[in-house]
Amino acid sequence: MAAPRALVVLVATFLLAASSQASKYSREANEGLAAAEAKRRETGEFRVVRLNQVWEKAQRLHLSAVKLAELHSDLKIQEKDELSWKKLKAEGLDEDGEKEAKLRRNLNVIMTKYGMNGKKDSQLVDTNYIKDGTESDTLDDPRLEKLWSKAKTSGKFSDEELDKLWREFKHHKEKIREYNILLETVSRTEDIHKNVINPSEENLVKEEILHNKHRELKDKLRSINQGFERLRKVSHQGYDATSEFEEPRVIDLWDMAKSANFTEKELESFREELKHFEAKIEKHHHYQKQLEISHEKLKHVEGTGDKEHLNRNREKYAMLEEKTKELGYKVKKHLQDLSSRISQGLQHNEL
Repeated sequence: MAAPRALVVLVATFLLAASSQASKYSREANEGLAAAEAKRRETGEFRVVRLNQVWEKAQRLHLSAVKLAELHSDLKIQEKDELSWKKLKAEGLDEDGEKEAKLRRNLNVIMTKYGMNGKKDSQLVDTNYIKDGTESDTLDDPRLEKLWSKAKTSGKFSDEELDKLWREFKHHKEKIREYNILLETVSRTEDIHKNVINPSEENLVKEEILHNKHRELKDKLRSINQGFERLRKVSHQGYDATSEFEEPRVIDLWDMAKSANFTEKELESFREELKHFEAKIEKHHHYQKQLEISHEKLKHVEGTGDKEHLNRNREKYAMLEEKTKELGYKVKKHLQDLSSRISQGLQHNEL
């Protein structure tokens, strides 16, 4: 009997030690998060002064948790590009200042997108990840509204397919908005009269000058035109049973890739990469939803006065916030890389 009793004591000791060690690791992880947060507050969230200024301004705007995380990801991309530019400048590789001007435009687009440019109507509309509603939302474009109305009453779509189609319409609306922000920014910085997506005839020449000078504008407009044709086709015919992708950004990239100067092997490789990219986006959406839920819970718990419960919720919220920012950056970086490759392929077509 002594041997089994000794074995029980040994196992109990081991489990106690393991539990103590796990608790220690958990405590160390939380302390590590707290230390990292304290260091960021002391040194600044970003390595570029003006980006820290933008981030500090955003903290005072009471943006939603999801939108704030999205802004953080945009600023991390801007930080990466600015640090790369500084290296190029030190090597004398931006003599005409074109890359510097593009960085200024990009930051202006970010400021406008999140309502930090002083205009009340410029702020990005919040996406509610807890409850997605379509009835209260508008598409701000008569052509899109007409297509959506026809699609809803056509009987060609299941409820799930209508949800998918609505995401595509909302994505298209945001693409038009981002194009107009960029076009306005370019026009203002180059002292050319403002133009919008539906230009009047007298401004067509000026718009053409801008498009020829700025590849990004040209690519965005091409994507908008292709996207509208796709929405028109899907709205009238319904979804193709062989459709590969669900995420609007991935559908856009795939449509553009098929028009680029890729070999069959390159196109197949790109298709596989898009599948990985779509999975990354879905994971990001999952964390955005969890972050929003956690934020709602945290607000509720703050009113109860339960300190222990509050600390647990704060730790969970901090973890989700960090993960959402990290995934947001990875998605935007991957999108940037994929878009750049397609743009190069489209340029080869035009040569």
